[in-house]
Amino acid sequence: GNLRIRISRFRFEGNIFVTILKGGLPSFYRQGLNSVATTLLNTAAAGYGDAAVAAMSIVGRVFMFAFSAMLGFGQGFQPVCGFNYGAKRYNRVLEAYWFLVKTAAGILLALAVIGIVFAPQIMMVFRRDDADVIRIGSVALRAYFITFPLAALNVPSMMMTQTIGKSLRASILSLSRQGLFLIPALLILPQIIGLTGVQIAQPVADILSFCISAPMAYVTVKEIRALEREQAAQGENGGNLSEEEIAAMEKRLEEMGDD
Repeated sequence: GNLRIRISRFRFEGNIFVTILKGGLPSFYRQGLNSVATTLLNTAAAGYGDAAVAAMSIVGRVFMFAFSAMLGFGQGFQPVCGFNYGAKRYNRVLEAYWFLVKTAAGILLALAVIGIVFAPQIMMVFRRDDADVIRIGSVALRAYFITFPLAALNVPSMMMTQTIGKSLRASILSLSRQGLFLIPALLILPQIIGLTGVQIAQPVADILSFCISAPMAYVTVKEIRALEREQAAQGENGGNLSEEEIAAMEKRLEEMGDD
C-alpha cells in the first residue's frame, strides 16, 4: 500500500529504455545463440548417422540439465550483486562473487568426476540397448564434463558484469561460448576430424571462452577493488546513505503518502 501504480505518473524516458536494453542483451544473446548452436549440432551429427544424432541429443540434454543448475545459481547471485553494488558495498559484491566461484567450482568438479566415471551408465539410462549410441555418447559426455568446471568462472563473471552495468563485457562473455566459439567449432572441426569434431566442439568452445572470461573477470574485480579503496580513502561509511539522501527519500515517501 505504500507504493501505488498510477498511469498518470508514467512517462517515457529514453535513458531508462537504453538501460533495460543494455542489461537484457546478454541474456538475449545467450538464449538465442543456444538455439542456433543446438540446430547446428544436430545438423553436424546427422552426417554420421542416426546413432550420432541420438547420442549428441542425449548428451546435450544431460549437460544442459547440469548447466542450468549453474545458471540458476548465478541468477541467485545477481540480486545480491546488484543491490550491494548500487549501495556501494563493494566488499559484499566481491565476497558474494568469490563465494559463488568457489562453491560452483567444488560442485561442478564433483559432477564432472561423476559424469566422467559413469558416462556409459548415464547413456544407458536413455538408450540401454543401442551400443552405438552409448559408445558415441560416452566419449562426448566425458569430453563435456572434463571442461565443465570451467563454468565456475565463466558463468559468475558473465552474471557479475551484466548486473553491475558492464554490458559490453557481459555481451562478449554471453556471445563467446555459443556464438564466437561453438558455432565456428561445429562448422570447422567435423570437416577436419570427423565425428570426434562433433563430440569435442563444446569442450573446445568452453576452453576458449574461459580464456576470455579469466582476463575480463580479473579486470572487473580489479575495478571493484579500486572503487572500494577510493571509498575508504574518502572516508565513506561503506555505502550508507548520506543525511541529504535520507531527507530526500523521506520527503518523497511523504508525497506518496499524500497521494
